[in-house]
Amino acid sequence: MEYQVPQFIDVENKIIGPLTLKQFIYVAGAGGLCVVFFVYLNMVIALLLSALVAAFAAALAFYKVNNKPFISMLEAGFNYYTGAKFFLWKHKEPNKNERSAAAAAEAAAEASQRIPKGTPKLTRGKLSELAWSLDVKSSPSGGQSKE
Repeated sequence: MEYQVPQFIDVENKIIGPLTLKQFIYVAGAGGLCVVFFVYLNMVIALLLSALVAAFAAALAFYKVNNKPFISMLEAGFNYYTGAKFFLWKHKEPNKNERSAAAAAEAAAEASQRIPKGTPKLTRGKLSELAWSLDVKSSPSGGQSKE
């Protein structure tokens, strides 16, 4: 039995002429607000405010950033500026009592130079011989390595 899988589910339907419902609401709301400006305000102020409102409504209705609606970018920006920030690293000025990084590195170098006498020195050859002997002794085939 075959089932038809819906395609293009992310495309909104054009409901009112060439506009989707959201686009129509943005444009109609801006138009209504512009009419209110012209009725109650001076002509120059109404023109300035209407231009701003019309530009904002056009951006909301038609402008996309990275194939996302402009309203989602506004929401993300608002949430970023009003939300709590999580800082992984905060710069803190060092106190006089704290050692600097260079002083700590120098102290570590001095500590590595103070190796007690009689401690055997580990070379690359000894290390590889030790690793090989551990591999041979711990192999599950009873000491025989398979290569």
